[in-house]
Amino acid sequence: MNKKFHFIFMILFSCLQLAAQQKLTSKASVSVVTGGPGNELYSAFGHSAFRVYDPLLKLDKIYNYGTFDFNKPNFYLNFAKGKLTYQLSTTRFGYFLQEFNYENRWVKTQQLDLEEIDVQAVYDFLENNAKPENRSYQYDFFYDNCSTKMEEVIRAVLKNKVTFNNSHISSHKSHRDLIADYTAEKFKWGKFGIDLALGSVIDKEATPEEYKFLPDYIYLGFNNATINIDGKNKTLVKADNIVLIEQKRPQSNSILNPFNIFLIISLFFIFKTYQNYTADKRSKWIDFSLYFVTGLVGVAVLLLWFATSHTATYKNLNFLWAFAPNLVVAFLMFKSVLPKWLPNYNKLLLVLLAVQTVLWILEVQVFNIAIIPIMAMLFIRYSFLILKQK
Repeated sequence: MNKKFHFIFMILFSCLQLAAQQKLTSKASVSVVTGGPGNELYSAFGHSAFRVYDPLLKLDKIYNYGTFDFNKPNFYLNFAKGKLTYQLSTTRFGYFLQEFNYENRWVKTQQLDLEEIDVQAVYDFLENNAKPENRSYQYDFFYDNCSTKMEEVIRAVLKNKVTFNNSHISSHKSHRDLIADYTAEKFKWGKFGIDLALGSVIDKEATPEEYKFLPDYIYLGFNNATINIDGKNKTLVKADNIVLIEQKRPQSNSILNPFNIFLIISLFFIFKTYQNYTADKRSKWIDFSLYFVTGLVGVAVLLLWFATSHTATYKNLNFLWAFAPNLVVAFLMFKSVLPKWLPNYNKLLLVLLAVQTVLWILEVQVFNIAIIPIMAMLFIRYSFLILKQK
């Protein structure tokens, strides 16, 4: 009985395997789908996916490399450590459009000019990649994301038949510049956080290949790519279609942006410092607050640099103004009599601020403009403390 059951099970399993390796018809096509930016920071850069469409088989499937699971164990810890796992997921194209329509995001498709055998090969590759044992990959925002996967898959399947020409990229931007293109106006707080967390490694000029972490540049890359069919080079994109149009959004120009907020805070602390100077006294809570916050930010910067696998958080010179040892010094500021070595320590902090200014001018690292009032406030307060202790 067991042998009979095993035989039936093997037959069913074989049938399922054959069904999974579905043979597409001659009407099948493969498209690259590009979605516009959304209203949340995580969707600010747009999205890329594959679409496989076969009208005769009523197959219309999206292959999405941009899926992650909030409910996975240690999700936030893995995110902080740079070990976030993304997955290839699949859904119907109609469901994909519903989501983008709801979020008021445009969608374009680029149907690729592939031979029937190549359409089948791309489909088989994606189906195999979508299996539970194959679908996960180590996400990297700049070098391995939903956008870079588009070209990677086509190169893996078509190999030397396809050529991606990057001659359309003529600008000389850094990764930070490219991020700013999508965040500077609409996501000012998000941009501030990005500029604070990411190091000087993203201030080097990006190569044309490195632009392709952004879906817009993958879209342009496919439009400029060619494929060799029977010894002749043809454009890789056969048809370029606009599927969804973004409706006009109301312009939001909130005054509660990082620069304005930090300017108000800095002016308040500078005013309190002036009061302290004229009254010949020192507000301990001000000193504790400044040293504690800058120290705490400094510790976070160093942890992102040395304790994570993020490739973009290395060599972060924000530690020059957010000096980690300030976290310890902060608790000494409650004392009525300050340590004798503190003036020399504060002179060091002034030197670090000066060094940071020079490095900013030389564009070794480009800092967020919102830290200008913070740096001015720190310079004035540190100078006051040096004079006060004399």
